[in-house]
Amino acid sequence: MRWKDKFSLRTVRGKMIMVSKAAGIILIVSYIVSDRLPVAADTSFLIWLALVILLVLAIDYLLGKFISAPISLLNRSARKMAQLDFSAACTVETEDEFGELSASLNKMAENLQRALEDLQSANMQLEKDVERERMLLAERKELADRLSHEMKTPLGVIRAYAEGLQDAADEAQKQKYAAVILEETVRLGDLITTLLDLSALESGASVPVPERFDFVEFLETVAGRLLIDTPDSKFVLQHELPEHRVYVYADKNRLEQVLNNLIVNAKRHVRPGGVLKLSLTERGSILHFSVYNQGNPVPEENLPKIWSKFYRDKKDPCGGSGLGLAIVAQILSMQDLPYGVENRPDGVRFYFSIPIEE
Repeated sequence: MRWKDKFSLRTVRGKMIMVSKAAGIILIVSYIVSDRLPVAADTSFLIWLALVILLVLAIDYLLGKFISAPISLLNRSARKMAQLDFSAACTVETEDEFGELSASLNKMAENLQRALEDLQSANMQLEKDVERERMLLAERKELADRLSHEMKTPLGVIRAYAEGLQDAADEAQKQKYAAVILEETVRLGDLITTLLDLSALESGASVPVPERFDFVEFLETVAGRLLIDTPDSKFVLQHELPEHRVYVYADKNRLEQVLNNLIVNAKRHVRPGGVLKLSLTERGSILHFSVYNQGNPVPEENLPKIWSKFYRDKKDPCGGSGLGLAIVAQILSMQDLPYGVENRPDGVRFYFSIPIEE
C-alpha cells in the first residue's frame, strides 16, 4: 500500500487515523479552552468533561458508521448466501474495503445464482432424459412383446403347412401348401420391414428430405394406382380436387406412404356399395387433404388409440398389421403437419393439412 493510501479517506485505516487524530486535537484544544475560561477550576473541569463525553459519542457514531454498520450489512448478506438465498444484494456502497467486499459478495452471489440455476436446469434435463429412457425401455419391451405375438401366427402357419407339405402326396395339395407358406413369408417380411421403417422414423435415423412438387398431380397418381385402376371395385369413388396446380414443399416419398396407408385403410373399411371420397381443398395458404369412407364408425374411446403401434379393433374383420396409421402419425409429426380422424354420421374421415408453397 502506498504511503498516501494509508491516510486516504477511501480506506478504513485512513478513516480511523483521521478520526483518532481529530479526536486527539479536539481533546487537547477543549482542555486548553476550558482551562482558560474565567470560571472556577471545578466548573472548568465539568465543561471539559462534557466536551469529552460529546467527543466520545461522536467517535462512537463515526465508528458505527464506518465499521459496525457495514460489517452488519455484510454479515447479513453472507448469512443469506450461506442459506442459498441470493435474492437480496448487499447495499454497502462505500469506496473503502467494505465497499469492495460488498461488490465482491454481490458478484459471487450472482455467479452462484447462475450456477445454481444451471444446476437446476441440468437436473431437470437429467430427470427428463431418465424419464425418456425409462419410456424407451418400456416401449422396447412392449414392442418386443407385440412383435413376438404378431410373428407367432405367421410362423405357426408356416410351420404347420411345412409339416403338411412333407406329408402331402397330392401335387395340387403340395402347391396349395407352398402358396400358403409363400404368402405368410411375404406377410412376415412386410411386417418386419414396416417395423424397421417405423423404428427408423421414431429414433430420428430417417429424416425428411423435402422437395417442391404439385400435390394435386401427386394425389391423382397415388389414388389412380390404388383405386381407379382397380377393376373389381365394390365402392363408389368420389373426389373433390382443385383444377389447377397446387405446390407444396415436403418429403414426397414419405407423403406417398401417408397417402398409401390412409387410402388403403379407407378402401379396406368402406362398406360394399358405399362411398369412398377424396377431398383436397385450399383455405388461405393451407392445403387440406381428407379421405372419407362410408362404414362402421370407430368407437369414440378408441379414436386416440388408432395411431398407436399394433392397434386393431378386435371386432374389425378387415385385419391389418396395426402399423400403417402409426407410420402415418410419425411421418406427419416429423414434418409438423397437423392430422386427425373423426367419425361422421355414416362413416369415418381421416385428414391432414400442409402449407402451400408459392
